[in-house]
Amino acid sequence: MLVGERMTRNPVTILDTASIDDGIHLMRERKVRRLPVLDESGKMVGIVSDKDLLHAAPSPATSLSVYELHYLLAKLTIKQVMSSPVISVSPDTPLEEAARVMADNKIGGLPVSEGDKLVGIITETDVFKILVELLGARTPGQRVTIRVTEGKGVLARLTQALSDLGANIISVVTYAGANASERLIMVKLSDADSSAVRGALAGLGVEVVDFRGE
Repeated sequence: MLVGERMTRNPVTILDTASIDDGIHLMRERKVRRLPVLDESGKMVGIVSDKDLLHAAPSPATSLSVYELHYLLAKLTIKQVMSSPVISVSPDTPLEEAARVMADNKIGGLPVSEGDKLVGIITETDVFKILVELLGARTPGQRVTIRVTEGKGVLARLTQALSDLGANIISVVTYAGANASERLIMVKLSDADSSAVRGALAGLGVEVVDFRGE
């Protein structure tokens, strides 16, 4: 799965010369939490988040009048508070790589660009939606987690055994165990008898860590 398949195309943007007040109103109006920032030539020069704008705005506890507050907000520009240079990805970036970049840099979204052209944005919300899809969370069935010793053919033997039972495998996810030799495998199934599934897993000599939806 690539970023270009799940990104939001034609994202809401703002000019670097716009005021912070403009940015706050635009985010509220379009119900977004971050805005790619463009210069007058249309080139992306940064990104600004709702937190950036709220931190830059005067505190409600200030002694300034409402007119003075509006004056200050009108004077401060997006360019003064945006993050730059901006971290971005291309449409052909694997989704897991985009998620890693967001996690490593502690950011909630990435502009997507082709050369100097902004073509979309991918956010943590998009990643969460895809995670729900990959785990089969919206599909009813049995959720089985097993612990195995890392090795060649382990997953193939597991899926073959479940297939032989007539089970429909909705989702398979593997992740690291407590040490390098250990692996956890989560399988979402439907159309399978729970007792038969347990028997097949016992025959494979794997440890059942969790079994739900029996």
